[in-house]
Amino acid sequence: MTAATLMAGILVLALHAYVLLGGADFGGGVWDLLARGPRKAAQRALVAHAIGPVWEANHVWLILAIVLLFTCFPPAFQRLSIAMNLPLTGVLIGIVLRGSAFAFRGYGGDRDAVQRRWGRVFAIASLVTPILLGVVVGTVASGATRLEPLGLGFTAVYVTPWLTPFALAVGLFTLACFAFLAAVYLTLEAQDTELREDFRASALAAGLAVFVTAALALLLARPAAPLMRRGLLASAWAIPFQLATGAFAVTALVALWRRSYLVARFAAAAQVSLILWGWAWSQFPYILPPDLTIADAAAPAATLHLVLGTLAVGAVVLLPSLAYLFRVFKPSAGQ
Repeated sequence: MTAATLMAGILVLALHAYVLLGGADFGGGVWDLLARGPRKAAQRALVAHAIGPVWEANHVWLILAIVLLFTCFPPAFQRLSIAMNLPLTGVLIGIVLRGSAFAFRGYGGDRDAVQRRWGRVFAIASLVTPILLGVVVGTVASGATRLEPLGLGFTAVYVTPWLTPFALAVGLFTLACFAFLAAVYLTLEAQDTELREDFRASALAAGLAVFVTAALALLLARPAAPLMRRGLLASAWAIPFQLATGAFAVTALVALWRRSYLVARFAAAAQVSLILWGWAWSQFPYILPPDLTIADAAAPAATLHLVLGTLAVGAVVLLPSLAYLFRVFKPSAGQ
C-alpha cells in the first residue's frame, strides 16, 4: 500500500466518523422539525439533550477530512472547490446557521417566539445541509467534477455539474440515512417509554425511506454513475458486500420491531458504514472519477509522510479526549 492510498483511506475514515456522529446530529434536527403529537416538546427536548454535549466535537472529523484533502490531494481539492462551490458553500452556511440557532435557542431566553424562530432555523439547516452533502457525493460519483472552460458561462461551470436527478437522489438518500441513524440512537437516549416508542416508529419509517431512496439512487446511477454502479453490482466483492449491507439493514429493522435497541444501534451504524465504504471502494483507484486517480492527485511523498506522522501524534491526544467526552456525556451509548 502506498502512502497516497493509505492517506485516502484515512480520509474516508474521517468521513466515516463524521457520518456516524455528525450525521446523526443532523438527523436529530430533522426529527426536531418533524416533532408532532402531545409529546412534541419532549421530543425536541430529547434531541437537544442528546446532541448538546457533543455536536461541536463531532465536526472535528469533517475538519480533518477537509484538511487532509487540500494538503494531501490538492488537485482534487481544486476541482471540488470550483465545480462544487455552490453546494459546499451551502453546506458551510448550513453548518454555521444550525450551530448558531441551536445555541441561541438554548440560551436566547424562554419566550415562545424566540424558541420557535431559532428552532425553525436549526431544523431547516439540519434538513438542507445533509441533502447538499449528498449532492456533492453524488456529483463525485457521477464524474461531473472535471473542470470546464470558464468561457462556458456561470451555469455550465458552477450549477450544471451538481444539479442532476442522480445527485439530488443521493442527497435525499443521505438525508434518510442521517435521519435513520438519529432515530435509532434516540431510542437509547430516551428514558420515557412513550418517548422511546415515538422514536422507534420514526426509526422504522426512516429505515423504509433509506430503502426507497437507495433504490432510486441506484436506478438513476445506471446512466449517471456507471463506475459506481458497476462497482456496487458487478465487481468481485459486490455480492458479499450487498449481502452484508442487507443483513445489517434487516437486523436493524427487526431489532427495532422487537425493541432490542442496542442491537438496532450497532446494526444501523454498520449498515450506513458499509454504504459509505461501498461508495469509496466502487470508485477506487480514482479519488475523482473518471480520470483523477489517488496517485495522480497525491501531494509529494515528503508531504504525505509528514502528515502521517502528524496524524499519529494527534491521534494520541484526540482519540482519548473524545472517548472521555463520550464516556462522560453519552453513557447511554453503551447501554
